[in-house]
Amino acid sequence: MAKAPQAAGLHRASLDKLHDLDAALELMYYGWRGMTLEADAYLAKQGLSRPHHRILYVVARRPDIAIGALIEILGISKQALNRPLNLLVERKLVTSKRSPEQHRSKLLRLTEAGRRIEQRASDHERKVLREAFDRVGASGAAGWMGVMEAIADNN
Repeated sequence: MAKAPQAAGLHRASLDKLHDLDAALELMYYGWRGMTLEADAYLAKQGLSRPHHRILYVVARRPDIAIGALIEILGISKQALNRPLNLLVERKLVTSKRSPEQHRSKLLRLTEAGRRIEQRASDHERKVLREAFDRVGASGAAGWMGVMEAIADNN
């Protein structure tokens, strides 16, 4: 597969002219885009997008998750979840069943097709991370993990 071109807009020379935190923000924005580029292209071929992948990713790691818990993890409203989740259910990528304990609650689980799509999309992102971690070495990877943990703690 051909290597994706450098993300439009990121010019390393311009980073030197930015405040340190602005340079970090710019790298984060373009880094995210670079990490998700191939995954998003794959998802688009499946008729899906980033919100669908986020749902698939979470449900894959938490089978039988309640919709309320999914909303909390994703940090979105029920209304924002409704359309992408309905598409995933309609396409038989996610199943929805009533909770035996709480009949008003629905539990979500990936189907085999949903697992395949989630796995392939996430594999594209894991590949980019692996290549980056290999490039910066163990200390660079550990530093990145520390920064991301500190940012994630803001949630």
